[in-house]
Amino acid sequence: MTICSFHPPLRTLMGPGPSDVSERVLQAMARPTVGHLDPSFIGMMDETKQLLQYVFQTKNELTFAVSAPGSAGMECCFANLVEPGDKVIVCQNGVFGGRMKENVERCGGIAVMVQDDWGHAVDPSKVEDALKANPDACLVAFVHAETSTGAQSDAKTLVELAHNHGCLTIVDSVTSLAGTPLKVDEWGIDAIYSGSQKCLSASPGLSPVSFNQHAADKIKRRTTKVQSWFLDLNLVMGYWGGEGKRAYHHTAPVNCLYGLHESLVIVQEEGLENSWDRHQRNHVALRDGLEQMGINFIVAKQDRLPQLNAVTIPEGVDDAAVRSRLLNDFDLEIGAGLGSLAGKVWRIGLMGHASSQKNVDFCLNSLRAVL
Repeated sequence: MTICSFHPPLRTLMGPGPSDVSERVLQAMARPTVGHLDPSFIGMMDETKQLLQYVFQTKNELTFAVSAPGSAGMECCFANLVEPGDKVIVCQNGVFGGRMKENVERCGGIAVMVQDDWGHAVDPSKVEDALKANPDACLVAFVHAETSTGAQSDAKTLVELAHNHGCLTIVDSVTSLAGTPLKVDEWGIDAIYSGSQKCLSASPGLSPVSFNQHAADKIKRRTTKVQSWFLDLNLVMGYWGGEGKRAYHHTAPVNCLYGLHESLVIVQEEGLENSWDRHQRNHVALRDGLEQMGINFIVAKQDRLPQLNAVTIPEGVDDAAVRSRLLNDFDLEIGAGLGSLAGKVWRIGLMGHASSQKNVDFCLNSLRAVL
């Protein structure tokens, strides 16, 4: 059998990620590959750091893109900040808080779980109770934007609580970065990670991260080696940090970084606050159309993510059949529910390049036709 070149179908991606990638980003990724230590590429890396500082709203020097998806950004934060025996308050209100727990335990730490129902924001009073009950805790970890449910938690309040009890924070912003207000320095977030494939609308495969000086100091005080060689910040920053010559650490995904750079330039051109406003405006339009069809949200209005809309499947409707018809008849992808929400909800993404009035109308019209 002769295998030919792969030509993917042209889809409209309105699931939980990846989101649609703009033609500009695709063209950037098709530019000639250069060496990962080429002076021109190192200049682009410096610009990428500056642009990431802008979207994170931080001046942290330790800001860069991990050469792997958002899950590696998560592991980078935990592997560097959690030592064996460290006690970590982990907030779980969906799938990804559970992955935080896994990371803590694999680093030899002790996870103290704060549980909230799926579809609800993290309850600050429960976090405060956990901090009072565990005065020896050193970290608080939570998901700002829970992709599995579309719930957004109050990051500013949770960080303030952690700091009041002498803890640093690790924050998951995979779905929130560039789609909803996120202010790393103003809110005092110590370590944060995201992904390239959500509201930045780059291809999957990179994880923006940022660490402030308090987090960097904790890493420097470690008495044990970081368990991951690849994600050890002491080594990685020899490649991403400093002026001029860089120390070889790994072969960076050069063309993926071209795409991330271009996607960040697009955010800069639009303006970060304008991006936040666009996501909110399109969310409202989608919400109004869905509610007219009798489709309701599982998250309370004040806690909803504008870029990830988790809605109830109408009674008697076959979840998989609807998503299959949308994909086959309309080339439209929406997401299924995860975990305890499987078969109960659809997750409709309005992220980055896919967040437009055109896509809102297309999604609503396609759903009406199928239902």
